[in-house]
Amino acid sequence: MEEPLIQVKNLKKYFDTPSGYLHAVDGVSFQIEKGKTLGVVGESGCGKSTLGRLILNLIPATEGEVLYKDTQVTGCSPKQMKALRHEMQLIFQDPYASLNPRMTVSQAIAHPMKVNGLVKGKAAIDEAVAQLMDTVGLAPRYAYSYPHELDGGRRQRIGIARALALNPSFIVCDEPVSALDVSIQAQILNLLMDLQDERGLTYMFITHNLSVVKHISDDIAVMYLGQCVEKTSSRELFKNPLHPYTKALLDSIPVPVLRKGARKKRAIAGELVSPINPPAGCRFAPRCPFASEKCTCQDVPLKEVEPNHFVKCVLF
Repeated sequence: MEEPLIQVKNLKKYFDTPSGYLHAVDGVSFQIEKGKTLGVVGESGCGKSTLGRLILNLIPATEGEVLYKDTQVTGCSPKQMKALRHEMQLIFQDPYASLNPRMTVSQAIAHPMKVNGLVKGKAAIDEAVAQLMDTVGLAPRYAYSYPHELDGGRRQRIGIARALALNPSFIVCDEPVSALDVSIQAQILNLLMDLQDERGLTYMFITHNLSVVKHISDDIAVMYLGQCVEKTSSRELFKNPLHPYTKALLDSIPVPVLRKGARKKRAIAGELVSPINPPAGCRFAPRCPFASEKCTCQDVPLKEVEPNHFVKCVLF
């Protein structure tokens, strides 16, 4: 087994609101091996993007720790984080909102290199930008274009080039294809996978699309209301899902069936538990068809019930 590049231990983030503490991320633990992709999947509002920002220390953690190799990321000073930013980068969900509309493509890609002093001199910077544009599949004619002149796929390629500008080892991909057309999604996913093979990159890939996460991920963590409820390999998750929420997610994938008598999909019933000061017990219990009194009387730990298959459920 490869040495883990990223280790997350009991990570928590609570936001103070007038009604109490909102448990955005609540006791999440996992590790990502070098050169692998961990897919993080769940409904909107389950804490996926907050988790990614906590790992990069873009927002401070309430509790827990994040280790990059042997370096403690949580609690790092801005000066310490500046050095780590070379190693850890982020691809944003909205490629248009993440780009400065006053910067051309070449200026946007060159900006991280100039700020960090990696490349000096106009000729060297222009050459580095040209290489990055070629790497992500942007034609040279777009070098002096502005973001509003390009489509979503090309804007996202700029975002990927910016993330690669500092030559990182680890990239958090925060739903990088959710705002794109299906045909463009496939191009961006294939680009990310090719870059991983060429550069040995490690990804944390955040998405709500199970088809996408199956295509790109080695391991998958399923999140529900700030907690990881199941984690295993991509193949095992789709072959043998154990947690009732994971089964419900997989059952919600639309499958075109032309014959009569096809099995009907069952929607998840019940109401969401409030993430503000949530009660003890399983947070999926009010919506779970297998819930019992045991599910609501105490918190359930994430347990390894099969080799490399972790589940947070009293049924196991």
